[in-house]
Amino acid sequence: MASRSDAADQNFDYMFKLLIIGNSSVGKTSFLFRYADDSFSSAFVSTVGIDFKVKTVFRDDKRVKLQIWDTAGQERYRTITTAYYRGAMGFILMYDVTNEDSFNAVQDWCTQIKTYSWDNAQVVLVGNKCDLDEDRVVSLEFFETSAKDNLNVTDVFERLVDIICER
Repeated sequence: MASRSDAADQNFDYMFKLLIIGNSSVGKTSFLFRYADDSFSSAFVSTVGIDFKVKTVFRDDKRVKLQIWDTAGQERYRTITTAYYRGAMGFILMYDVTNEDSFNAVQDWCTQIKTYSWDNAQVVLVGNKCDLDEDRVVSLEFFETSAKDNLNVTDVFERLVDIICER
């Protein structure tokens, strides 16, 4: 998935391992594709296990290589995906604003982060699919995004990188 030149590029000041986690079908893969490739597909393809993309960004005159892992949300992959939490600098914990169960699961995902990652890992909570306002069932606002409309996708990654750099 990562382009060969970007993945092999060794010219960077920092490298951050980031994970996108949350229930199945909340839009984690679409979110990653929008950020890394500026693309969107409305066709649903469930992630099997884990996948990743690499993107290099500039923050505060520093070249930051992001290794962004897209995890499967289904319970049956949990033992595989939690193994990747180790060494992650940041997590994007995503729920779907049209799916209350995905929001209710946020606490369980936070518990997994505390159990399987290091103490200083940073977490950003993201309510995705805000373009489907007529179907909204979760009214709390944090970072709200739409991979489809490219709304606030870059802002989430930039904020997470900023939080990590501030530590």
